[in-house]
Amino acid sequence: MHTTLIDAATLSQHLDDPKWVILDCRHDLMNPNAGFDSFAIGHIAGAQFANVDTDLSGAKIGADGKFQGRHPLPGRAAFIETLRGWGIDDDTQVVAYDAHGGMFAARLWWLLRWIGHPAAAVLDGGLVAWQAAGQPMVTHAERRTPGSISERDALVSTVSVDEVVANLSTQARTVVDARAADRYRGENETIDPVGGHIPGAKNRFFKDNLTADGRFKDATQLKAEFAPLFASAPEAIMQCGSGVTACHNLLALEVAGLPGAALYPGSWSEWVGDASRPVATGN
Repeated sequence: MHTTLIDAATLSQHLDDPKWVILDCRHDLMNPNAGFDSFAIGHIAGAQFANVDTDLSGAKIGADGKFQGRHPLPGRAAFIETLRGWGIDDDTQVVAYDAHGGMFAARLWWLLRWIGHPAAAVLDGGLVAWQAAGQPMVTHAERRTPGSISERDALVSTVSVDEVVANLSTQARTVVDARAADRYRGENETIDPVGGHIPGAKNRFFKDNLTADGRFKDATQLKAEFAPLFASAPEAIMQCGSGVTACHNLLALEVAGLPGAALYPGSWSEWVGDASRPVATGN
């Protein structure tokens, strides 16, 4: 069972394995059609397309009428049905990939753990590593027989916006922001019309988890780099712009052997949906 990362050579040996499902998570925050368009041009044999906006996210407005952020979690039952549609069973090994260093694939990895499915891994180095290894690409789409995956106890934890608000006073947990430094400081109005960060939050850009070739750093290096941010992973809360790239930091923590940090799903986009919540800028 692969539960964090998998390399291209190993994946290539399982392209025809009926117990393996491969999902292409390519996406562009500024162009919602870019992911599927790229998938149609070429993808790993047997892969199916996972849409970040629809398959891996839920309704932006909750049952209480409040804005939940740009990419709130999908309903658990709805997500289970999506997974079944991809042919996933309880014993299926799922491999997610993208072309962005795992930026979007990590979201699917985390969601699978959220519904209790441990056999989920991200292709280390993504499509770049796959092509660099001389592995083939195809254009035809795969259709799988519906699966029967069931919902089990979550392997990960989340915190609500109210818990993050309460933490402003207690400072019992450390919030870690996965956005780029300019967004964290409040200097990128194109992406974040209301810029800045949650007061007290620290910054760990998700791309800092990667080496120059787009693969994850090794466990020892990741552990050393996360060490100054918090005393222990269970005391940490991971967030980003909308709860997607925060999952990259959560995956890196698992690779480092530091499990237990929580995801704040609504992240910055939900936080600034209520003007009464405080905002910090700068470093």
